[in-house]
Amino acid sequence: MSPTEATPGAHGGRVVVLAGGLSHERDVSLRSGRRVAEALRGTGQEVEERDVDAALLPSLAADPPACVVPMLHGETGEDGAIREVLELLGLPYVGATPEACRIAFDKPVAKTVAARAGVRTPASFCLPHETFRELGAAAVMESLVATLGLPLMVKPARSGSALGCTVVRDRADLPSAMVNAFAYGPVALLEQFVVGAEVAVTVVDDGEGPRALPLVGIEPDGGVYDYTARYTAGSTQFVVPARLDDEATAECERVALAVHEAFGLRDLSRSDLIVDPDGTVWFLEVNVAPGFTETSTVPLAVQAAGLDLGKVIAGLVHAATTR
Repeated sequence: MSPTEATPGAHGGRVVVLAGGLSHERDVSLRSGRRVAEALRGTGQEVEERDVDAALLPSLAADPPACVVPMLHGETGEDGAIREVLELLGLPYVGATPEACRIAFDKPVAKTVAARAGVRTPASFCLPHETFRELGAAAVMESLVATLGLPLMVKPARSGSALGCTVVRDRADLPSAMVNAFAYGPVALLEQFVVGAEVAVTVVDDGEGPRALPLVGIEPDGGVYDYTARYTAGSTQFVVPARLDDEATAECERVALAVHEAFGLRDLSRSDLIVDPDGTVWFLEVNVAPGFTETSTVPLAVQAAGLDLGKVIAGLVHAATTR
């Protein structure tokens, strides 16, 4: 019997779902954690929801759970640090290792790893705030526009949920876009804007090998999948399966699985891709702690695959506790 088909309550022991934290994505994390906890309880699992605070580590050390499910979004949740601490405590947890998290969360590094794995990714430049200021903002921006062209995407190098991201269609808007990105971190990533169909590909591995779930097509009303479009109900139309032909669908699945393997990920990941009008698939980023909110793509993919969300998460818990 596959772990995702395990009987309710078969895993035993208390599962701690970590959510909240102090990142800009705290509210999203709390919503994700709540949904994961409810789904697990639906399988008969004993679940405790915990925030990240000074009382967390003494509590985990004094009463170790059978497994931890980190649902922390943003830098403090996805940079690998929390998972490093869980390993120090000897606690099983769902998701990628600290090393893999560090690679995936740093967008410039992730793009390099993806490119080395033979995955296409948009041309880009990485620009620290100090360099931007010392070389002269005007001259730097002129060179960037000349090289990357317009439109282009400006985003923080280390952030999630599209916070600090701006599509720049006019060079006059670039300075404010840079300021917006630097508000979320000291390094900005400027990336060629690829026009096409945006899709999210969930990869799940409950111990039987990674497999891609049905692709979710993302069609935001405003044309840009920003923070508001991601988390405001009705702002984005999600199409499952995505409106792609069989060839493009297969290529998206291949890319997502190649990224999952190249980054050394495990249990669960979500790759964000763009399919251009020529059918070329472009890698944007991979998420090691994808959201589980009411407007998140992973639960939609699970549902489209005909799976029960609680049983899928329970299968990942089972895989984490038995490896």
